[in-house]
Amino acid sequence: MTKRILPLVLCVLLVLSGCTNTGKPAGGEEKGSVYWLNFKPEADTALQKIAKTYTELTGVEVKVATAAQGQYESTLTAEMDKSSAPTLFVVGTQAAVDTWGDYCYDLKGTDVYNELVTDDYTLYDENGKACSIGYAYECFGIIVNEELLDRAGYDVEDIRNFESLKQVAEDIHARAQELGFDAFTSSGLDSSSAWRFTGHLANIPLYYESVADGGWKECPPEIKGTYLDNYKAVWDLYINNSAADPRTLATPGYDAASEFANEKAVFYQNGSWEYTNLTEKLGMDADDLTMIPIYSGVPGEENSGLCNGTENCWAVNANADPADIKATLDFMYWMVTSDAGTRLMAEEFGPIPYKNAAPTPNVFLNDASEYFNEGRYNVTWTFSFTPNVEAWRAALTSALTQYCSGGSWDAVETAFVSGWATQYQAANS
Repeated sequence: MTKRILPLVLCVLLVLSGCTNTGKPAGGEEKGSVYWLNFKPEADTALQKIAKTYTELTGVEVKVATAAQGQYESTLTAEMDKSSAPTLFVVGTQAAVDTWGDYCYDLKGTDVYNELVTDDYTLYDENGKACSIGYAYECFGIIVNEELLDRAGYDVEDIRNFESLKQVAEDIHARAQELGFDAFTSSGLDSSSAWRFTGHLANIPLYYESVADGGWKECPPEIKGTYLDNYKAVWDLYINNSAADPRTLATPGYDAASEFANEKAVFYQNGSWEYTNLTEKLGMDADDLTMIPIYSGVPGEENSGLCNGTENCWAVNANADPADIKATLDFMYWMVTSDAGTRLMAEEFGPIPYKNAAPTPNVFLNDASEYFNEGRYNVTWTFSFTPNVEAWRAALTSALTQYCSGGSWDAVETAFVSGWATQYQAANS
């Protein structure tokens, strides 16, 4: 056999065996691969574990690259210009949809999309394309020490709306000396705490105004402040049923988490991210903890759930090779349906908004899931629309501080409503 014939014979044998160098199996269908550009450095270890597990199970290559903290947009821009661009990336806000929408594969109707239990974390473009879908979420509300609540003679089921929350809180406050604890932890307005009230509590009036307006799709240039009376009602409840002097709330030094862990109060507004701090660092018993919605007196709020939201949203690169798109969609589907995938997601991220979500040790996130299962509506993170967010919140913090020192609530309304228009103009001039 001559040297010229040998390569030809070998080539024929390779084709017959299906072992070509084209990246396709014997059947001719390209296998595809996944390239996930992650935006959270703290999640890198978990994602590398997930990628390795999937590759071992399926043989499909999954590459995970993680952008440095605060550099996701610049990294994504650079990677998208490469021939081997990410097939899976994060589009977590409406602003990101405006930037990257053209690159997003329409996820509507895909197998992974059809596994969602809520559409609240799906981001659409102006034409209705499902650009990205949430893969994990966080929640916030009012954290309750059920053991203390029981000592006060109440059960969490006694609290179903603002009226009942107010009744319970005011009774506990009136008996604080007798009970040895108060209703609410301090509502600190220093820089370490004010975000809980100028961001998360402010979400309540913003959310309900958005709903009344048909649901905001982008930041409105002006807001009406329709539900500011509800905001005031909750704020008054917090500051008037606590051991902290309202006039001192802007003074550094308050530590609401420690107050709560040391059984100084029954109620503490915060989020699911506080679970590890309370249970592992501060030694609280998880069985004593639960989270209830921030009730504010809005009609029908008995059917509300927690404030759930996320910027953890998957987008698939529409410009990727079709085989890679399919491989990526298959990978996403595996993560939200398989025992191994859902278990890994639960362990590393908490519950996911999908039908087969595995449980998580985080009781607050499990509370959020239970509210979903009961059919309660989700109070979405509408505060994410806030224009010039730091400046807007700073002015609101100042107004709340004045109010707590005996000033007028009018200043709060001005900071909330007029401040929004001012910051919108500043952000868009």
